[in-house]
Amino acid sequence: MDKKIVGILFSVLILIISGDGVSAEEMNGSLASVINISQPAPNRYGAGQPQKESFEAFAGAGVRHVINLRPPSEALDFNEAAAVTRAGMAYYNIPIASAEDLTRENVVLIDSLLTRIGDESTLIHCASSNRVGAIMALRSAWIDGASPQEAIETGKRWGLTGLEPNVAELLGK
Repeated sequence: MDKKIVGILFSVLILIISGDGVSAEEMNGSLASVINISQPAPNRYGAGQPQKESFEAFAGAGVRHVINLRPPSEALDFNEAAAVTRAGMAYYNIPIASAEDLTRENVVLIDSLLTRIGDESTLIHCASSNRVGAIMALRSAWIDGASPQEAIETGKRWGLTGLEPNVAELLGK
């Protein structure tokens, strides 16, 4: 059987078994090496910065879209947009450089993009997944109507750490 098909079937099996998402220990080896990888929702991965070769593994696992929250000032030693495109996935960059970029406008922009993508498998990443968690916490509260505590918990599943106090303040907690 083709290795890509086996990888996809493995990922689907893990999703079925786990229900809520997948920890790094449960993922296949090629994705488990990605910094702070998580799968907190069906068809959604959160992560820190993947290595150039990781994008092929994500594509092999069925990921079709990559949303990079890192600003251009956080230069990499490779062209991420080109690596993602070569792997057959769509690439988006919505720069979230710091707590100052945790705005309703950016949350709405990311929500609109995720709504347009629909159920297609998507990776959202920054350097460590902290900004991913912050944005997803705010989306949970501002778009989905979650309570501040529920939103913070959602953010933590996505990688929220150091920006938690900023998110809590924005949520009035």
